[in-house]
Amino acid sequence: MKVRFERPTDFYYHSGIIGSTMRTRTHPHTTDSLLRDLRHLGIAEADTLFIHSSFRSLGPVAGGAATIIKALEEVVGPAGLILMPSFNLVGRDRREETWNLEKTPSTVGWLTEFFRLMAGTHRSDHYSHSVAARGAGAAEFVSQHRSDDGWRSPWDEPPWGKTYGTHSPMVRAYRKSGKLLMLGVDYETSTYVHLVEVILWNQLLERDPEAGYIGLNRPLLGSYWDRIGRLRNGNVGNANCRCFEIRDYVDTLFEHTENTLLRDGNQ
Repeated sequence: MKVRFERPTDFYYHSGIIGSTMRTRTHPHTTDSLLRDLRHLGIAEADTLFIHSSFRSLGPVAGGAATIIKALEEVVGPAGLILMPSFNLVGRDRREETWNLEKTPSTVGWLTEFFRLMAGTHRSDHYSHSVAARGAGAAEFVSQHRSDDGWRSPWDEPPWGKTYGTHSPMVRAYRKSGKLLMLGVDYETSTYVHLVEVILWNQLLERDPEAGYIGLNRPLLGSYWDRIGRLRNGNVGNANCRCFEIRDYVDTLFEHTENTLLRDGNQ
């Protein structure tokens, strides 16, 4: 079925925003200094941590990407789990034909590709919205992305499963009360807004099987979350960062969006 997209007001329209860094440093950051920064953001042992990242925003790091991954693994410890997007966001009509679980590179930043290529990293099998994982239970966590259980989305294509279904890594992290670390990036990168959209669309489909999919304005929702959300701000290296609980973020934005739809519908 071809999905119909709707943008009823400016509130739902995607717009660009440029992130910034606040700290400048010329000598390299180290594992220890990055660990201090990560702990200041409230990241702790045994956390499940999903990371959107800009490698360049961190500034000079002794040992480069390997040092960053080491710090992330150390801060969550052996009982923790690190997740990164490993998306294949080439042209929409080319994603299926270019997908290879082992070989297709991540298109969402150098750190995510370095992470994918590390020995011991596990990757979910989804042609478009794959997720990579390291740590406790990583292989199992990403192993059922071909499952057809759960919410529908516009990216669902056989033989792959539900993109944001019950067993997808991003939904599992949401239900596990994982944390989202935005490492030197702004809300335009926040793929979890897609989960808000998907939950909303599935509710609309229950009332109207022809309901269109509504794409939300990530920066506007991000500004709202910055005002009312429970989050920590700080620097990791030179990068301006935010960290917060995924479930709190998604549920808060969903409630806000649903209330806005109801308000607009009654005007």
